[in-house]
Amino acid sequence: MTATTTDAPVTTYEVEGRLLEVCTCNTLCPCWVGEDPDGGTCDSILAWYVDRGTVQGVDVSDRAIVASVHIPGNVLAGNWKEVVYVDDRCTEEQQEALLRVFTGQLGGAIADLASLAGEVVAVERAPVTFTVQNGEGIIKIGEVAEARLAPFRGATGETTALHDTVFTTIPGSPAYPGKADVFRRHGSSYGLSDVDISGRNAIQGTFRFAV
Repeated sequence: MTATTTDAPVTTYEVEGRLLEVCTCNTLCPCWVGEDPDGGTCDSILAWYVDRGTVQGVDVSDRAIVASVHIPGNVLAGNWKEVVYVDDRCTEEQQEALLRVFTGQLGGAIADLASLAGEVVAVERAPVTFTVQNGEGIIKIGEVAEARLAPFRGATGETTALHDTVFTTIPGSPAYPGKADVFRRHGSSYGLSDVDISGRNAIQGTFRFAV
């Protein structure tokens, strides 16, 4: 009798890391609970930093990918317009791997989010600064955008958390809302709004996406 073996399932990708997000909505952002954005539209920066990860055998650890987004109405209606910025430290292979995951080509929970983008206007490379220290976050994309953000804290000093929201940029993980004292973005060259505001919505969190 011949023994049979069962091959272990092949992992297409597995990435984990941190999210920093800012937008033009007031706090808390109504998009996260499926309501229309403040002012009718939302302009946002969504930055995912991959601390550890591989995509179809390509190591993408210590690399970032950022979406600069215009949301024309209710977040769940889609039709977003976005410019994607890839960490300029990426090799061409790493860039293509990150794009395949975060534009939804390889499926998984992140693909549902990516499907809301009606138009990717451009993909650009840029230096990305992404730091979180003592709960304070800084995100900078070359000369294009920058933001400084901090979470809200409860009476015990713990960070305020959002769970089981109808919309999320980190599916499967809690999000930590807060406020950005700086949010600047140059978007007009790609048909997005320029932004220079303070005291608006910010989100932090961690993620793990795998298929």
